[in-house]
Amino acid sequence: MSVKIRLQRHGKKGKPFYWVVAADARSKRDGKYLEKIGTYNPNTNPATIDLNLDSAVQWLHNGAQPTDTARAILSYKGALLKHHLDGGVRKGALTQEQADAKLATWLEAKAGKVDAKKDGLSKAQSDAKAKAFKAEQAVNAKRLAAAAQAEVEATQEEVAEVAEEVTAEAPVAEVAETVETPAEEAPAAEEASEETEA
Repeated sequence: MSVKIRLQRHGKKGKPFYWVVAADARSKRDGKYLEKIGTYNPNTNPATIDLNLDSAVQWLHNGAQPTDTARAILSYKGALLKHHLDGGVRKGALTQEQADAKLATWLEAKAGKVDAKKDGLSKAQSDAKAKAFKAEQAVNAKRLAAAAQAEVEATQEEVAEVAEEVTAEAPVAEVAETVETPAEEAPAAEEASEETEA
């Protein structure tokens, strides 16, 4: 029986969630498995991987062959390195303490890289939020300025309309005064002519 370390899909449509399992190569993808050795969630950034390192290394020692994606996950978590170092310990190339020290150093460096990526992503996200907030403030200021300008123009138009109405009424009043003035002058002219006759 050949054993494979592979992914078993779970989760809903469009949101996959995988179990990392050791299974018989003849079983279905989501079928029976021998042991669940971890989980893999690609929906987060960076992806969330929870792996039982000792169990994965034990399956590798027993000859289980990982699929391509499972191999990348095992490499990311250090299972392949531990398997390699254990082979060196068995051959006598190094002691168990040296192997453990090398693995611990590698795991610390890997954790530092992952933390740096998380910090970079959070900083980029906060910068994007700040940039969007500034852009929104600029748009709001522009909109308020446009509204104030429209209000000023509307008041100027109202003032112009009122001025036009006043100027339109003024000539009518002047015409009315000019019409009344000759009638007043006519009696004055009659009085002047009466004085000259007397």
